[in-house]
Amino acid sequence: MEDILREVGMIARALDSISNIEFKQAELTKGQYLYLVRICENPGIIQEKLSEMIKVDRTTAARAIQKLEKQGLIDKQDDPDNRKIKRLFPTGKGTALYPFIRREHDYSNQVAMTGFTEQEAQTLLNLLQRVRKNVEKDWEFVKKGNKRIY
Repeated sequence: MEDILREVGMIARALDSISNIEFKQAELTKGQYLYLVRICENPGIIQEKLSEMIKVDRTTAARAIQKLEKQGLIDKQDDPDNRKIKRLFPTGKGTALYPFIRREHDYSNQVAMTGFTEQEAQTLLNLLQRVRKNVEKDWEFVKKGNKRIY
């Protein structure tokens, strides 16, 4: 089990490093592209849902959202039914960056899946989704201030 999580971690860090370097020209740093992509794909999403999607705490999400807003890539808008809720939308500038980020994602995915059959790729996806669901249970538990016993 230990080796599996190490491999997943190495893959994630390598891809994150590549993205941070390649998105530097767009002035996107430290994983901000993840937030922008999710906002472009889910216009009107609220910060809490976005942080759950990306699996980060609210403070981390708030900082990234604030930076994206300062860069003019996203806008916060009041919810029409509840003024306490701020909905996140990509700006024209943010929307224009989305295809560039998607191309990088698609390319990285293609490279990662080189030599895999369609069936192998689907099996890997299914297995990784199961792993994520297992980990999400602990993430939710710890996020609420609980301690795991190990």
